[in-house]
Amino acid sequence: MKIKIVTDSTSDLPAPLVSQLGVTVVPSYVHFGNNVYRDRVDISEEEFYERLRNGPVHPHTEPPTPMDFAESYRRLLGGAEGIISIHISSKLSATCNSARRGRELAGKNLPIEVIDSQLVTMGLGLLVIAAAAELGPSAGLAEAAAKVRKTIPAIHMLGLMDTLKYLARGGRIGRVKALLGTALRVKPMLTIKDGELEPAGTAGSRADGIERLRHFIGDARGCQDMAIVHSTTPEEACGLARKVKPDFPADIKLARLGPVLGTHAGPGGLFVAVRMRL
Repeated sequence: MKIKIVTDSTSDLPAPLVSQLGVTVVPSYVHFGNNVYRDRVDISEEEFYERLRNGPVHPHTEPPTPMDFAESYRRLLGGAEGIISIHISSKLSATCNSARRGRELAGKNLPIEVIDSQLVTMGLGLLVIAAAAELGPSAGLAEAAAKVRKTIPAIHMLGLMDTLKYLARGGRIGRVKALLGTALRVKPMLTIKDGELEPAGTAGSRADGIERLRHFIGDARGCQDMAIVHSTTPEEACGLARKVKPDFPADIKLARLGPVLGTHAGPGGLFVAVRMRL
């Protein structure tokens, strides 16, 4: 059975990897005033972060529309027997609901499994990569979807934020609100648990925060896959990858937060995602 994988742009999968995996990425939207852009299609990361820092209007975001998903599903089902559609946590975005409505618009009783990853950025990306690796020619849709859902608890994330002001502006603060009162010089650390952002303490400085990320990676020695994601600090992401590379012979994936997630994380975000062995 030929199965295709769909995800949304909050997976932050690098374009070469998307092409290699044969995955379809449905872009979310970012708005600057009356101007609407598709994530990474109509606006690049560089242009976005420049406008975020220096523009007069703070952006807001929207998930892909049901019709966006319906059109992708119809196109893919022309050459596939089933689709697994894997998306950002439903507690952080309405994307999963939009995908389910898109499935209904595409037609009745179509072989489409919509999966709430309970993850975000390359945590979601690692789940998509794992799903693609499982899709042999004999894989059935229900069996493949069950394996994807079973993999979700094996993925763990830790992030370092330069500030929480962008998360607060976007209304995605949730349980992380407890960190808002911390001193300005202290850097907040976040994780994701049961699909929600959770505070993971603070670091006394950015260097301390990066060291905590390194220890987090060290504790995941033996993991099956790893990704390091940054918003505006590629040198920090590459430096962290170099430090931990001797303990991880497998490829460490480097990625960048796109415009939609960058709206909420802001400049200076640095995240690590690992997929542990089941």
